[in-house]
Amino acid sequence: MPYKPIESYGVIGDMHSVALVGMDGSIDWCCLPHFDSPSVFAAILDDKKGGSFALAAAHAASRKQMYMPDTNVLLTRFLHADGVGEVCDFMPIHRDPYGSYRRGMHQIVRVARAVRGAVRFQLACRPAIDFARRPHRLILDDPRGAVFDSDGLDLALLSPVPLSSDGAGGVTADFVLQPGESATFALRQVEDWTAGDGLLSTPINGEDALRRTVEFWRRWLGKSRYKGRWREMVDRSALVLKLLTFEPTGAIVAAATTSLPEEIGGVRNWDYRYVWVRDAAFTLYAFLRLGYTEEAARFMEWLSARVSEEDGPTGPLQLMYGIEGRHELPEVALTHLDGYRGSRPVRVGNGATAQLQLDIYGELIDSVYLFDKYGSPIHYDFWRELRRMAYWVCQCWEQPDESIWEVRGGKRQFVYSKLQCWVALDRTLRLADKRSLPLDRPRVARARDDIYEAIMTHGWDAERRTFVQSFGSSALDASNLLMSLMRFISPTDPRIVGTIDRTLAELASDTLVHRYELGKGAGDGLTGKEGTFSICTFWLVEALARAGRLEDARFIFEKMLTYANHLGLYSEQIGASGELLGNFPQAFTHLGLVSAAFYLDRALGQGG
Repeated sequence: MPYKPIESYGVIGDMHSVALVGMDGSIDWCCLPHFDSPSVFAAILDDKKGGSFALAAAHAASRKQMYMPDTNVLLTRFLHADGVGEVCDFMPIHRDPYGSYRRGMHQIVRVARAVRGAVRFQLACRPAIDFARRPHRLILDDPRGAVFDSDGLDLALLSPVPLSSDGAGGVTADFVLQPGESATFALRQVEDWTAGDGLLSTPINGEDALRRTVEFWRRWLGKSRYKGRWREMVDRSALVLKLLTFEPTGAIVAAATTSLPEEIGGVRNWDYRYVWVRDAAFTLYAFLRLGYTEEAARFMEWLSARVSEEDGPTGPLQLMYGIEGRHELPEVALTHLDGYRGSRPVRVGNGATAQLQLDIYGELIDSVYLFDKYGSPIHYDFWRELRRMAYWVCQCWEQPDESIWEVRGGKRQFVYSKLQCWVALDRTLRLADKRSLPLDRPRVARARDDIYEAIMTHGWDAERRTFVQSFGSSALDASNLLMSLMRFISPTDPRIVGTIDRTLAELASDTLVHRYELGKGAGDGLTGKEGTFSICTFWLVEALARAGRLEDARFIFEKMLTYANHLGLYSEQIGASGELLGNFPQAFTHLGLVSAAFYLDRALGQGG
């Protein structure tokens, strides 16, 4: 099978970008120098053209993967009766702000080791730069390595063993390590490379880079205050969320990949390598719950720069931005790539940027409210911008929009968007009262109360005893489970209890939850179908726990943990056979796990 299952990958990164490493030792996805840069390896999107970097034992009866404890350093092990080999993969963490680590700032280090017996390893590195659109020139410098020279991006592979050209722009190597021996390779992104500059003579100090990288991750994870029942899974989720943070700006990307499909062979393939205000705000919740106030403060700096910008066509905020804050993310189909298992089109950029999604104001202002409470008090200039946004919500909350799921079937009066408009105004009032900040309180309170009554009047289906997706619709939507989580309604109110029960009856497949119904007037403007949406399952767990149904909540939570891959990683969705679907790893899913584990653990503790 040319394409590996999405769940067969591990992820490494340096908080600038990531790489996906398969259980066969092949790196099939990496963008350099940043998350949203063009790819250098994309075999996961086209197994023939996309490019990959394979390093593995030549013979293996079985393969195993694990992370070094409390780190994002990945070990891929190759087991055979005659010997055991392993490859240690990581991206070193360099934090020198003055550029002294420039050449090593963005690199993948791969250490092959013979653990038992003599082990034969094989290497094959063939980049396909800019999603296989940009040719490169191979320059071999035996025995020190190779340079892949292209217009705008150069890569250098430093090697302790001789490399040979594969005749197609890549290199190969075949070597044997004796018991206890190791060989360290480093693939580096370099700038302004010229022949004879000594690049390939730079020594590889793999052990030192590994030690510093391990120390960084363990020191960071040691700050977590979660000590509950599911510590291993929560810790892994925290490490994933940190990997998806862009260190230079504090921005948080939604996922590490583009165009991994929500349906195999379908068209629901999107680029998630950007900063959704919603996803990042929810990630900030998770960081604050775990005690990571520094990450929250960095994101607030990024957010402060966005809210102070001039209003755009959709209001004070866009729903998403580039990692450095850029506004334009034009969506382009890469028709020359086959897509994961034939899932086309492969997309770069995201056309949803131009959508109106009113819910982002609630998620954003709630995150600011929490940061002010658990992090640091916000500054007056920031408050003025938040107040301006609150007044805009007072004026615009009645507009139809595309809402959280970014439907492409037209705007509607989505209940979830109204909920988050209520949250935006409610948190603005709470923050103003807590800090005695100036605000037109009567105006904001009046709009907040009008939204509440509108939801209860037009978003409630009395016959079916459930909240619905949009005004006038009969379709269900799992996002309504957040009503009790956002303190809009009592968690034991019959209306939210009815919504929970109806969700279990009509949106759940066993215990996995679809995000909405595609029938009953709820079409999203796209063909095909999708898997269950993993964060919705975690929302169900937390809603059940808040309603006092702890046994049901724990059972569903424990079941959901079994759908993680072998390393504890999740993508966006889960298919009918339990396979992972959608972009990977997905911040939304992992932050949902953190939130559900945090609340459920506390509720179970209180229950004895």
